[in-house]
Amino acid sequence: MARSATMPIPDSDNSRGAAPNKRPTPEVRAAWTETFRRVRAETEARAAHLSVEDQIVQSMADASPTKWHRAHVTWFFEQFLLVPNDPGYKIFDARFPFLFNSYYVAAGPRHARPQRGLITRPNGTDVAGFRAHVDTAVEKLIANVPAEIAAEVFSILEIGLHHEQQHQELLLTDILHAFAQNPTDPAYDTSWQAPRAGLGARGFVDVPAGIMSIGHEGDGFCFDNETPFHDELIPEVRIARHLVSNAEWLEFIKAGGYATPSLWLSDGWAAVQAEVWQAPGYWRLKDDAWHAMTLGGLKPVDPQAPVMHVSYYEAEAFARFAGKHLPSEAEWEVAARAGLIADAFGVAWQWTRSAYLPFPGYRAAEGALGEYNGKFMVNQMVLRGSSLATPEGHARVSCRNFFYPPARWQFSGVRLAEFG
Repeated sequence: MARSATMPIPDSDNSRGAAPNKRPTPEVRAAWTETFRRVRAETEARAAHLSVEDQIVQSMADASPTKWHRAHVTWFFEQFLLVPNDPGYKIFDARFPFLFNSYYVAAGPRHARPQRGLITRPNGTDVAGFRAHVDTAVEKLIANVPAEIAAEVFSILEIGLHHEQQHQELLLTDILHAFAQNPTDPAYDTSWQAPRAGLGARGFVDVPAGIMSIGHEGDGFCFDNETPFHDELIPEVRIARHLVSNAEWLEFIKAGGYATPSLWLSDGWAAVQAEVWQAPGYWRLKDDAWHAMTLGGLKPVDPQAPVMHVSYYEAEAFARFAGKHLPSEAEWEVAARAGLIADAFGVAWQWTRSAYLPFPGYRAAEGALGEYNGKFMVNQMVLRGSSLATPEGHARVSCRNFFYPPARWQFSGVRLAEFG
């Protein structure tokens, strides 16, 4: 299940039709069509492991049913790509914009997020028809888009593809949470194996200090929250080459880490008491041994595997227990760009100590798409890297993930740092 950082989406510098009024070549159109098909097929491949009943369940307010994910990403293409740019396009179903909008206020009213699991109808067959209808229309638009709007169309298409990749990851995190509530411990994929820690050097390595540049640079795709490319002051700091392992976390548990208030932030300690945390998410004692619910079902905790499903509060408490701290997102990015750390991508997202805030000079995009990231820049923490559930091509060094401090249903792990 581990994913590479290779970008499968056509490079924007060569694929957006170049300057306005310059007709995209057949090769450019074909590349977009092939990429669109590949991303859309990946969503269906991930959903194929699930029954009709699996695809309806919503196990908590922060998760969404698989059926909803499949419909929502399709609505995104209909709402932002087809309706504005294809005069001949017909809305598939007038009910769908209300049911499958997420948080785009400018796009109109929407069904309440915590109630998505109550939408048994339209059914899965209807959603499959919706996807097929939109797929046909998008491919027709790619083939026939007029030169004067090609650059804008391909730009929105690109955003939509990356948006769908984000939901492909959420599809797995959300169904794992649902399966973890099932007393029969079902497996999403019986052949799934957890990634193990890298075999490279361990220990800590110096991060280049001084004024360093971070954020997205170049003409390739990025989300707006990765911009602008800017300078940050990096102190003398050392960062762990490796992710914290389950073996190290077991030592934290044995030492009473979850019962020692002095290790925790005040809000974190309140979460420990309220949620009765005694171990990472999905861990449970069975026959006096720790097991964890995984995409392959309930399995014994592998001491050599990186710890996952821990919250920011837990990551921060563990760092304090270890006499270390979490890296800032700037420190993490500088280290990753320099190739100093192992398992930066494709294993577990890594908590940083950085609050999710706009970079200096950040400006959200205009219109409804401007709601994609900017309005969430408060009360959340940044994670960097990518996880085993991140689709191929979606990982990059400047990508900024963000979640609330108590969240731990994601594939979130820990990398430590220490001041030099």
